[in-house]
Amino acid sequence: MTLYFPFDKIRPGQAELIELVTKAIDGKKHLVAHAPTGIGKTAAVLSPALTAAIKNKSTVIFVTPKHTQHRIAIETLKLIKEKYKLSFSVIDLIGKRWMCIQSGIEKLSSSEFGDYCRALVEHDNCEFLLNTKKNKKETFEAKKVLGELGLKNPLHIEEVTKICKKNNLCPYEISCMFGKDANVIIADYFHVLDSPIRTAIFDKMEKKLERSIIIFDEAHNLPERCRHLLSVNLSTINLSLAGNEATKFEFKSSMKVLDQISQILKNLSKDITPGSNEKYITKDEFLVEIEKIISYNLLIEDLKNISKLALENQKKSYTKSILFFLESWLGEEEGYTRILGKMFNKKGQLYVNLSYQCLDPSLIMEPIAKESTIIALSGTLAPVEMYQDLLGLDNSLTADIPSPFPQENILNLVVPDTSTKYTLRNEQMYRKISNYCSKITNLIPGNSIVFFPSYQLRDSVNKFFQEQSHKTIFLEQSKMTKNDREELLNKFKDYKDQGAVLLGVSSGSFSEGIDLKGDLLKCVIVAGLPLSVPDLKTKSLIEYYNIKFERGWDYGYIFPAIIKTLQSAGRCIRSETDRGVIVFLDERFAWTNYRRCFPQEMNIEITTLPEIKIKEFF
Repeated sequence: MTLYFPFDKIRPGQAELIELVTKAIDGKKHLVAHAPTGIGKTAAVLSPALTAAIKNKSTVIFVTPKHTQHRIAIETLKLIKEKYKLSFSVIDLIGKRWMCIQSGIEKLSSSEFGDYCRALVEHDNCEFLLNTKKNKKETFEAKKVLGELGLKNPLHIEEVTKICKKNNLCPYEISCMFGKDANVIIADYFHVLDSPIRTAIFDKMEKKLERSIIIFDEAHNLPERCRHLLSVNLSTINLSLAGNEATKFEFKSSMKVLDQISQILKNLSKDITPGSNEKYITKDEFLVEIEKIISYNLLIEDLKNISKLALENQKKSYTKSILFFLESWLGEEEGYTRILGKMFNKKGQLYVNLSYQCLDPSLIMEPIAKESTIIALSGTLAPVEMYQDLLGLDNSLTADIPSPFPQENILNLVVPDTSTKYTLRNEQMYRKISNYCSKITNLIPGNSIVFFPSYQLRDSVNKFFQEQSHKTIFLEQSKMTKNDREELLNKFKDYKDQGAVLLGVSSGSFSEGIDLKGDLLKCVIVAGLPLSVPDLKTKSLIEYYNIKFERGWDYGYIFPAIIKTLQSAGRCIRSETDRGVIVFLDERFAWTNYRRCFPQEMNIEITTLPEIKIKEFF
């Protein structure tokens, strides 16, 4: 049978991945694969999946957290279609909010937009939907645009949205209509992971999980995405906003109750040990206090009425988030933890937060895995056994594909002469870290990025670094917009000849999802081990994974930090011809329990004289 591969030559790493994907699909198994940057994994996984989907009349669903990867997938499928003159169709989906052409929605959060959209649809107030569909059937204008999409397919969602905007049609509805005949759906994580959203989309497109091959790109993100999706929070801030909303719509008694609930949180937080700022709390501790002022079920009904009225009169409802929390709070104990904490907002104001946090990503993944074939892959999906365990993919093949990059092009160093361990943080240590970072980056013939565990630590080191560095310094800021990131990155690229230094944060804007190929980046320093904050959630994860897998410390603490480290380090070498230096600057990187987590192929050298090694390398 012909394999629909877009290029003339299949690379060694691609050949292995193609074989594994084919084997998994044919054997009705899953695949968990560590597939490093450079092997061309998008083509290697889409080709056999599409080949099988066309043969078996199933659907490939390619999900990724990055919009840039949507475009790469579209371009790969275009090449396949042109090369083999195949008749297959593709639809590209991103968040519904980003596809919407209503005015003013850019100021809404995703959940607020969802409420606003539902309200418009329920009251027949969306002109674009009415232009697209009447009596559950496509309008003449919709059929015309669907025909145009068929001729031009595959298209990126931006192109589809542009065509729909020109014809005053709803891009989401048009995409779902076109998706009924789609062999491939390119989507975001939540389109598959969020059960209500998945059900709605699959119903619209007449798709079935049992006839789907789901490819999770960048799958190292999956555990945390699943946990986040099943976690909810209630804060005194949101209660205050919901109280204002109740007052606005003249629900004075409900406003009083919301104020009382806020006081309940404050009272429950009074016995939090000074310095810890949080404590575990049981489901009943909160329920009992609520029942003292109002029936829990009656409270939920009252909030439903406020939320409904709010959505009819404005684009969002704060009460809706309170309602969602109260309904979720009644959930299961297994795989969850409940935590009450004192926190500070951006203005330094104290507030109390109650959370119901998911610990087990398999609660989302196992139901999906029972019905479909899952291909989970990433350049930092190691150890693969951990992801197999965490995601509940028992019936799966695993693979650890070696990097295709020439090892002589990469110098990996551990410098064990500093530490970012909390108990060792002081001005003397910050200066020592700065000394190493400045000496190394001053030697590099080009650009460097230094990643720190936090902005606070970065800023403490930068006080000394800015005096010692001979190069222009760029600083990553927290919560940068897409435009902010692109602007900073473009300025940084302009310094590729004389060299600049970007000081960033592990798990920040630049530790994954950016490509600085060729001579745009010559060095990455990971200054410190990005361990999770040792809070009650982390403690709960360790305890839960210890009970379930007897690997609590590894799965809940050590491996996630190493994965963040490798993600940051991976910015340096992005192609077979790139040459660069990666420095792991912390004594713990030399410790056996951490060093064992690094891929053996990295050939890491331990040294306290990195300057000599770097001079020799360049």
